Amino acid sequence: MPRKKKIEMDSKLQEKLDYIGLDLNKLPKNLKEYTEISFRTIKGYDEKKYKQYKFINVNDIEILLSPTNRVDSIKEKYEQALPLAFYLDNKSEENIVNHTKFLQLLDKVSIASIEKVEEEQKRIAKNIPFKVKYTGNYLWQIYYSKTSEKYFMIVTTEDSDYSTFFYLLKKKIENKPNEKIFVPISLVDYEGKILSRTEIRDVENYLWLFTKDYPLIYETWNKQDEVSLDIIGETEIYGDIKTLYKVNLSTQREGLKFYKLLKALFILQTEIPHYYKFDTNIDKNGELKFYLDNVQIKYDILPEFIYEQYLKSISMKNKAQADYNALTSKITNLQILSDELTKEYNQKEKQITTYLECKKTFFGKVKYFFKFGKKNKTNDIDLEESQMTTEEKKTEKHEKFKLEEKNYTIFDLEQSYKELEEIEEKNNNLVMDINALKLKNKNLKKKIENATNYIEEINKHKKSIFEFWKYSNKDAVATLDEGEEEEINIKKIEKVFDFEDEFEEFGVEVDRNQRNKFTDDELDSAFIATTNLITLLSRMNIKIAENKEISEELKLLKVFKEKNEDSEYEDDDFNIFGRIKQTNNKERTLGNKTHREAPRDKFEILEIQKGLKGVELKRNLEKVIKNINSALKKNKLAEDTYVYKVSSEKLDLNSYEVVNLNMKSEIEEILKKEEKINKLYLYKIKLPKDTNFIAFSNIIYYDNKNMTLPLGMNISERILVDLSETNLNEINKKIVNKICFEDEKDDFSNIIIKSIMVKELEV
Repeated sequence: MPRKKKIEMDSKLQEKLDYIGLDLNKLPKNLKEYTEISFRTIKGYDEKKYKQYKFINVNDIEILLSPTNRVDSIKEKYEQALPLAFYLDNKSEENIVNHTKFLQLLDKVSIASIEKVEEEQKRIAKNIPFKVKYTGNYLWQIYYSKTSEKYFMIVTTEDSDYSTFFYLLKKKIENKPNEKIFVPISLVDYEGKILSRTEIRDVENYLWLFTKDYPLIYETWNKQDEVSLDIIGETEIYGDIKTLYKVNLSTQREGLKFYKLLKALFILQTEIPHYYKFDTNIDKNGELKFYLDNVQIKYDILPEFIYEQYLKSISMKNKAQADYNALTSKITNLQILSDELTKEYNQKEKQITTYLECKKTFFGKVKYFFKFGKKNKTNDIDLEESQMTTEEKKTEKHEKFKLEEKNYTIFDLEQSYKELEEIEEKNNNLVMDINALKLKNKNLKKKIENATNYIEEINKHKKSIFEFWKYSNKDAVATLDEGEEEEINIKKIEKVFDFEDEFEEFGVEVDRNQRNKFTDDELDSAFIATTNLITLLSRMNIKIAENKEISEELKLLKVFKEKNEDSEYEDDDFNIFGRIKQTNNKERTLGNKTHREAPRDKFEILEIQKGLKGVELKRNLEKVIKNINSALKKNKLAEDTYVYKVSSEKLDLNSYEVVNLNMKSEIEEILKKEEKINKLYLYKIKLPKDTNFIAFSNIIYYDNKNMTLPLGMNISERILVDLSETNLNEINKKIVNKICFEDEKDDFSNIIIKSIMVKELEV
């Protein structure tokens, strides 16, 4: 028996040897020979971060085996490595341990795994993957020795996958002169044939600013040994929606153009961020593009772009300078007025102070009576009239900024905008000073008014010394310093719902409210709105649904029920047990919590039975609509909220709409559902505070008879709103593109560019 087992093992090994074409008793010459390789390990390099991908002739790759693991340091792996010939030798006693190890590796590998690598390389030979890297690229541990000018592969014998090793061995045995494999090269830096290493590092930083993601950058060689620079990353195209992008630079000129464009835009956005914020998108080939105010910025139009932007800055500076002159004039007038008002107020204050001092003694009262015997006339000063009179008399000289006849640079543009920034900052300071002076003058006028009234009150009692004597003995004193607080006319910014930070709390709160406020019928009806019946309900709500649609829906419901319902009563016209379920005590998990609640059933809610007629379904659906409208009135949004709706066709949003609080999940779901649709519509709707809604919280999907249902929105992130009585206005729209793959799991899948028309709407 033991011998039979050994024969079977030998048979399997022999099958694999035959597959790769290796005769251990007659080794090919190219496997017995090997070249000494001098390799200096580099500190600080990450083996997993590849910078070069190349097509290399299999005969140019030396194979070394090392009794280490893939995750060990390159120093340790290289120091213990021996040429493949030492492991293939089955005659020398000193190599018998190594040869045994080789057979063990052969025993672990499967022919299917080698064939998978071969198929992968065949596909790469036809078309390099969009992302350049591929699933099994980490299995290749191929290095390059500059000293020996030789590529070598280190096979670590303490791993589990040896498919790439035996595939390479198979190809070396076949010994075809032009056989090449596409592999990443470990521990090598960029050669710098398209962009220098410094420029590549700059590109990484520049792209992070615009895309909020560090790209992967590879130098890639094709079969003709022509190099290109591939830049792959992700960028935000709208809110949280991201897309993959790729930039392929095949010549040094292309590389420099891309680099200079990035550098120019980077300088503008970082040095003068108040004026420049560039957006990103991709074109029909998935290449990254840059936009300012929906206009694409290309390298070839940079001189024209800089000139136009410089012209714009001159225009803005001239306007800002004119505003500065006007504001300066205005503050001068206000200061003159302030001085006059202060002088007048001081005079009145002095008179009142004198009165208050004189009234303390008999002789003082007599003295004041005769000194201020006549009424003082007040000179009312009108603020606007004073300003107009002064401005009409004064001739302003406005400083003008002019264009020179020359080619402008990024530096010139930057300096021009910084000059503009300085003027605008001065203007902002002047506006604050003007507002302060306006308030000061307003308060001074109020104080003068108070003082005038007080003096007039004194003068009323100066008809005779005796009446004045009687009046001056009173203790009442007017409030002379009464003024007004500054009024700031700034529109209050309403808080907007933040999905990332507030959704969990929002879900718990609305679920609790709906359990307390909604009736059982309203909860059942809200559940119907979560199903595909929502379209019919929406049409019925605005009274455009036809009886034919209801009849067709009834047929579909009956067919679906017959196929999926396993109840013993499904063929009965009447279920004597009603809504009692046998599965109430079944444990389920929701939000990492277990519960024993039964899911709601649309067939039971709508009483779908074999003999149900269309008119009866219509009546049931009308009850559902009535309950939904009733439930909607019981819930209101606590703050302004953005919601999202994605569709493969243009929508008329005029009735019940199921909208998503999470834009990212909304678009990802429709992308999976509508794989073949290349044009989508994304509606971003701003719902105002107090909008009525129904949240699809846990209680909408399950009853809570056992009181074990967790609070929250663990099943859906959607809400139902009724837009039939709202007026939605389109405030903005734009088209963004997103890369998808025909098969997301396939590295070699063709890319599909999904065009998304974004429409921003407000009620």
